[in-house]
Amino acid sequence: MNSNGTMPILPVEAYTSQDWFDREQACIFSRTWAFAGLTEDVSEPGQYVAVQAGLNNIFVVMGQDRQLRAFHNICRHRGTQLLRAVGNTKKVITCPYHDWTYSLEGCLLSVPDRKNQFPDMDMASLGLKRASVARWRGMLWVHPDENAESVEEWFGGVEPHLGPHNVEELVEYKSGRAEYDIAANWKIVVENYIDGYHLAHLHSGTLSMYDHRRIESGFDGPHFHFREPLSPEYAANVEMNAATPLVIPADKAGAWVPMLFPGIGLAENEDSWSVFHLTPLAPDRTRVVVRTKLADASVLAFASQSIRSFNFWSKRVRGKYDSDDADDPMASGDFMQEDIYACEQQQRSLKSPYFEHGPSSIEGEAGVRQHQELVKLWVEGEI
Repeated sequence: MNSNGTMPILPVEAYTSQDWFDREQACIFSRTWAFAGLTEDVSEPGQYVAVQAGLNNIFVVMGQDRQLRAFHNICRHRGTQLLRAVGNTKKVITCPYHDWTYSLEGCLLSVPDRKNQFPDMDMASLGLKRASVARWRGMLWVHPDENAESVEEWFGGVEPHLGPHNVEELVEYKSGRAEYDIAANWKIVVENYIDGYHLAHLHSGTLSMYDHRRIESGFDGPHFHFREPLSPEYAANVEMNAATPLVIPADKAGAWVPMLFPGIGLAENEDSWSVFHLTPLAPDRTRVVVRTKLADASVLAFASQSIRSFNFWSKRVRGKYDSDDADDPMASGDFMQEDIYACEQQQRSLKSPYFEHGPSSIEGEAGVRQHQELVKLWVEGEI
């Protein structure tokens, strides 16, 4: 440890071992609110989305009464998963294995050959197991516990630190949706996200529109919040410099990039709003899905005609290096590719017998250490 006491909190095993991964799934991701989609994903009776929340697969469905309900995606017969990731069930939910059928309200409606095969069955006791569902800031959230604390309580402290975006009034740019399979532990991905120290270095070109010297960041409860203003050059004519028409007033332009515990990032800036949905898949593998919203339908037409290849999560200005290699992430002009490269290189180094943690920067990596401390407390059952 150096004289400032700024060493990482977690051991290497926290990023490489199956035991740590399993404990995190049980102690963190199975006990917190999970992102399930955008509110418009489930807006009509029968529409549903399913999401993995730690050890639990949960689906959200809109009933014929237009109420949202969440259930564990488990048939009460043998446990077969009932619904796939997204779709429309029409009026009932039928298990593909033995055709046990449930209402959209979770009640068991019918069982094939019930009188002969299950003569003493109490159908009323075999409804689907309920979970919690909520809407918050244009997003759907689920919790495995039917009686979970409200989503407003969970996110209440961090909400004042979020951007002034009216998320439900924006329109998703579906062609810009991106999915990444990253060969790194989920915590490395999160730590990269909340590491303010690297922004002016790894992203010196690709994020040059923001003033990294004036970062404001911290934690409220378990949630990390982050704010930085535009660089003077970019701000001088923000309407012209922005990739698409602004989604907030020019005098409020800048970046709000919170990381909601344990792994949902938001990128709220002057011309777009994005959600960064992180799902741990293995000790060394993480899936990230990015969904982006813009101002309105006319903007979508502009985007499709004028900048079809633009990834709205990535500010394509210029890369850190010049290269003739089209596959070089450091010359891609895409800051997501730069981040993925850095995360995967870190994960590879953890296997080396020569690896050891170096000192952690006092201010720029303070959020990284605090996130590690949170993970440690949750895994050890102290929260």
